Amino acid sequence: MRNETRLVHVGVRRDARTGSVSVPIYQTATYEHPGPGRTTGWDYSRLHNPTREAFEQCVAELEGGFAALAFSSGMAAIAAVLHLFRPGDHLVVTEDLYGHTWRVLHELFQHLGLRFTLADTSDVEAVRRALRPETRALLVESPTNPLLRVADLDALAALCRERRLWLAVDSTLFTPLLQRPLERGAHLVIHSASKYLAGHNDVVAGVVVADTPALADELGTIRTITGGVLGPHDAWLAARGLKTLHLRLERAQANALTLAHWLAAHPAVEEVHYPGLPGHPAHERCRRQALGFGALLSFRVREPERTERVLARLNLILFAESFGGVESLITHPATTTHKEMPASLRDRLGIDTRLLRLSVGIEAVEDLVADLEQALEGPSTIDVEEARKRALSTAFPGLPPASNPVAAAPPSGWTLRPFPSATT
Repeated sequence: MRNETRLVHVGVRRDARTGSVSVPIYQTATYEHPGPGRTTGWDYSRLHNPTREAFEQCVAELEGGFAALAFSSGMAAIAAVLHLFRPGDHLVVTEDLYGHTWRVLHELFQHLGLRFTLADTSDVEAVRRALRPETRALLVESPTNPLLRVADLDALAALCRERRLWLAVDSTLFTPLLQRPLERGAHLVIHSASKYLAGHNDVVAGVVVADTPALADELGTIRTITGGVLGPHDAWLAARGLKTLHLRLERAQANALTLAHWLAAHPAVEEVHYPGLPGHPAHERCRRQALGFGALLSFRVREPERTERVLARLNLILFAESFGGVESLITHPATTTHKEMPASLRDRLGIDTRLLRLSVGIEAVEDLVADLEQALEGPSTIDVEEARKRALSTAFPGLPPASNPVAAAPPSGWTLRPFPSATT
């Protein structure tokens, strides 16, 4: 079954009583028991909910995983993954990661005894240098937000097999349609489902896909104990959004390719971060391991004083956080998504006051170019038609089999300590 079909049909459970085509919203906290010691399999919605499980089933199939677990936010999903580890464990983490992931590591899990080292995970040798004897996992964001660095997933998976480490990949920017980390050797895939999966800026959700029953059970226990479950109505919104993911992403990615070429030729723009540009450091890597280049880009204006003017002058493109919805959004990472990072780290990474992040939506690209042109107070050196031609000349890569055909397996030599059984 092709992904376009899978998105529409997987997870849909025909209602036996009514024949409802749409998955019903089971807006319930609890379920009636048939008798003492007997259960229908549905006991309490913190543990199970049919609407949530319909969404989870679709995501799990898209990623090729054993099971998916939906959470109340992307950060709840990240936190659940971090709860797999114990005091004294060490993780190597992507250095230019989402600002609030950095914050939860520093302000919560570091105080609980978890240790971590930031590294450029697009450079496997930098990752190797960051390893310690107590390292248990790599937590990789790829592509990264907002700098669009792309990790070599095959090389990182090989390193994890060599050193008996877990590999967890935040694949939010690419979605399962463009990148499937489990096929390349990862053990866990994380998504902020608020972004492309749901796709309409109307729900906050997260999801983790596990490659084995043991990992899925462990994460399920963590979710039950900590309570960060996705509610049924939000699950229904996310599942509905999934049905149009292929159409939305296809259009948004085409727009992003055109805008990236247009911005790269604009005299007011110093540089554009987007792997679809042939000169981007990760362009060839994306062609090898992904099915496309995504719909998020960032660009740096030449003069610091221009940043605020651009944000103020935009009319169609909204100045707002988040990304992955049908509307085009722009934000200023240094003062929004990454403001919690120390200024010294932001400056070293290049997340400075001149950097703007653009989430490209599904609008007519001509209208987006017109809005950017007036906001940048002048035209690019190429028009929209030339930008579109350059975008079309960038052949989309296929998704070949992983260079490592060995399925991901739990590392031997250490085990996770089991949690006690949860009760309602």
